[in-house]
Amino acid sequence: MQINSIKNLKLPSKKDEEFLKIDFETFFSKNFENIKINEFELENLSSGEDKNSYNSILFDIAKSFSNNQKVLKITKSTQKPIIIDHTNKELDSLNISSLKIEVESGVKASVIEIFSLENSVNFIANRELVLKENSSLEYAKIDNLNKDSSMIFSTNAKCEDDSNLDIYNFNIGLGFCLNNYENSLDAQNINYSLNGLNKLKNSSNSSTLVKTIHNNKNSTSSINYKNSLKDNSRAVVKITSIVNEKAPYSKAFQNCNSILLSDDAVVFAQPHLEIYIDELEASHGTTTGTLNKDQLYYLQSRGISKDEAYDMLLVAFESSIKDSIKDEELKNLIEEYLK
Repeated sequence: MQINSIKNLKLPSKKDEEFLKIDFETFFSKNFENIKINEFELENLSSGEDKNSYNSILFDIAKSFSNNQKVLKITKSTQKPIIIDHTNKELDSLNISSLKIEVESGVKASVIEIFSLENSVNFIANRELVLKENSSLEYAKIDNLNKDSSMIFSTNAKCEDDSNLDIYNFNIGLGFCLNNYENSLDAQNINYSLNGLNKLKNSSNSSTLVKTIHNNKNSTSSINYKNSLKDNSRAVVKITSIVNEKAPYSKAFQNCNSILLSDDAVVFAQPHLEIYIDELEASHGTTTGTLNKDQLYYLQSRGISKDEAYDMLLVAFESSIKDSIKDEELKNLIEEYLK
């Protein structure tokens, strides 16, 4: 079957303003011989129904196959990160995955999902992150896709008072990958951060859509993305933060930095702030360039070869996302995987 053959399902198009510069056609016109729904190797998951209505139509794609949702409820602080490893090598398969991660009040937890997709293995995944009052979650995701694999991954966050949510996304694959983050900060004193690295090469194609809405006071959102692009790889990063009139003393920060390591690499970065109140702190910025020639020259003047100096500066640029992780065991896991 093909995704674009599903009846009564509105699909995104690159003609839509929200999805401008994103080409879905290759993925949506693929013929899938096998469709799998909610296959998790992690034990102790309960099941429920996803009754949510989402703003983004991307969530509806997975829900058109099934409203069933697996639930991971974390009731005690984790001593080690919970690892969810998705390794699927079945040719031309489409995997529909819906998971709710719920962190109880006062609990501190770390979770990492790893998507290692080969042989035209494809995923459409929805994630609901629910943080109860005074809870904390560090959630990391690694996308390592084969050149023939595709993934659309949509995340919705619901945070209660005094909660802390830190998300880290590392995209190092070769295929088509779209990450979509929808966050409505409806409670007070929320700290929400999203940090991402798109480290791309060959003809890999990555898109990131982030929409954060501040609806209550004293909450902070910080979005920080880095793109390291080689060959003819392509990245789209669109970040929107909205601060409504009921959200005084909010803080909304956006930053996107890109390094182009080839004349054929392309990045489209679009930070956007909508502010409807005066009592706040906000900033946004984007930079695109190459590695700093003065720094390269300085390192070479210290006896370091040109290739080594190049690698050192690139590692320093890319590592800042990983280095922001607070849980040392989670950081070590990611370091081992990214080697």
